[in-house]
Amino acid sequence: MDRIFSALSARIASWTGQPLAFILAVGVVLIWGVTGPLFHYSDTWQLVINTGTTIVTFLMVFLIQNAQNRDGAAIQAKLDELIRSIETARNDFIGIEHLTEAELEKIKTILERECGADGPHQEVIDRLISRR
Repeated sequence: MDRIFSALSARIASWTGQPLAFILAVGVVLIWGVTGPLFHYSDTWQLVINTGTTIVTFLMVFLIQNAQNRDGAAIQAKLDELIRSIETARNDFIGIEHLTEAELEKIKTILERECGADGPHQEVIDRLISRR
């Protein structure tokens, strides 16, 4: 079941991210808008687009979340492999994505302190920001 859902969600997420899907959605909205006078802008006419968009949005949330979860897990695995393969890297960082938000913030603060928030490090950051 997991493989079927993953494959289906990947295909749908990929397809809905294409320009043709956007054009199709705009077309549906335009057709709906043009038919307004035909249906005298009735409550049923409005209910059609409201129900349709609500259902599509509801389903797309799950598909997008699944795609993002897979992408995030793949990125984490790749980063873990990079950390593992570099001799001078600290293997302690492998798996830190499972820590709490407070623990991650503490690690981030320590790393920023180790890197040096002032001096040459800050100058490089300021230069990068000024390029915008």
